[in-house]
Amino acid sequence: KNVSRYLRRRMIGGGPAGLCAARHILSRPEAFDPPVVYEMTDHLGGTWFYEEQVGTYENGYPIHSSMYRDFRTNLAKEIMMFPDFPFDDHLPSFLHHKSVQQYLEKYCEKHDIAHYIKVYVCLNSKFCVCFKLKGTENLKNRKMIIWKVLHSHSYRYPEPFTNKSVVVLGARASGVDISIEIAQVKAQVFITPTMSLPPPLGIRQAGAVIGVSEDGSLQFQDGSVIQADIVLFCTGHKFNFPFLFPSGTGCTGSFCDSTVQVLAAPGFPSIFFIGICKIICPFIHFDCQVKFSLAVLEGSAELPTQEEMEKEVQREMQRKQDTGVQVKNLLNLDKDQREYYLDMAKVGRFTAPQSVFEIPNKVTAKPLRISMQTQWCLVYE
Repeated sequence: KNVSRYLRRRMIGGGPAGLCAARHILSRPEAFDPPVVYEMTDHLGGTWFYEEQVGTYENGYPIHSSMYRDFRTNLAKEIMMFPDFPFDDHLPSFLHHKSVQQYLEKYCEKHDIAHYIKVYVCLNSKFCVCFKLKGTENLKNRKMIIWKVLHSHSYRYPEPFTNKSVVVLGARASGVDISIEIAQVKAQVFITPTMSLPPPLGIRQAGAVIGVSEDGSLQFQDGSVIQADIVLFCTGHKFNFPFLFPSGTGCTGSFCDSTVQVLAAPGFPSIFFIGICKIICPFIHFDCQVKFSLAVLEGSAELPTQEEMEKEVQREMQRKQDTGVQVKNLLNLDKDQREYYLDMAKVGRFTAPQSVFEIPNKVTAKPLRISMQTQWCLVYE
C-alpha cells in the first residue's frame, strides 16, 4: 500500500542534504505532502556557513560548522554539484567556501525551499542525532598537559599559531590543508602520521605518537621528542545515534554498523541517513540517496526485511574487511561510488544522473588541488 500521503516527512538539518530532500519532495506533490526542514540555527547551508565563533551559540547549542576562513574545496565543482544545478561557469574549479554557500542559497531560491525551513529548532524531546570529536579521548587521564589542545572543528584561521610549535595529528585532507596554512605564519609544524607524498615546505613529518612524557613533551615512533605549544587534532568525528540502541544497533568507531547501503537502519525503515559516507562526490551522493529514500516511502521500491537487512550489513562489512579495508574506513566509498549509485538507481527505479557515469573519468581527468608553499597549484594525475 502506498502510504506516502499518510506520513509526515521531516528533514533534520538545513544543509545540502536537507535542502536536497526538500527539493525532491516538493517536486512530487502528487506523492508527498510539503516537507518541513528543522534547522537549529537561523541560516541554511550546514557546515558551509562560516561561523567565526567556536564552541556553542548563546542558546547553548553546539556550533556545528567546521568551516575555516580561507577554506577552498579540494574537489572540482564539476563533480561536486547537484546533477540538475551546475555551479556558475565563471567560477574556478576549486571554490572558496563562500561560493558554495551562495550556490546553496541559489538552489534554495530556485526550488522555493525557504518557506519550509523552521529555524532555531533542536529536536531533543524525542531523540538526538549526535557526533563527537574523535581522537581526544585518551587525553582525559593525563596528569600534566602543558600544551593547548584543539580539534580542527574549532580551527578558523592561522594567525593565533604564529611562531608556535604545533603538532598536527591527522594527515588527511584537513590535516594537510590546515598545516599548510599555519606554516605560512612561521609556525613550526609537525604532522603525524607520515604522509604518502613529500610534505609541503615548512612542514616536518614525525611518524606516529607513541607517548607523552611527564613534562608534556610528545614522543614519536622515529625517536624524536617535541615540546609542543599546541596539539591540533585533525582526526574526524564519530557518529552516535542513541535512539537506535534499543534495537541493538549502533556505531563502531567511525562506522555505523546499523545501515543498509549506509542509508536505512534495520528496524527503522522510515528513517534515512543522507550523506554519512566519506570520500564521495557529496551533492551527487545526496541526490541519489534522497531519490532512493523517497522511492521506498512511496512504495515504488521495497527494503528487505529486518533480518535480511542485518545479514546484508554483515556481508558488506565482511566483504570490505576481506579486501583489507580497516573498520574505521568502512564508510569510505571512493572508487565504489559509481556502482553504489547505479545499484541504488536500479533498486529505486530512477534514472541515475549522467554525472554518475562520468565520475571515474572526471576524478582522474580533472585536476586535483594541492597547495605547495604559498601557492595554489593544479596538478594532473
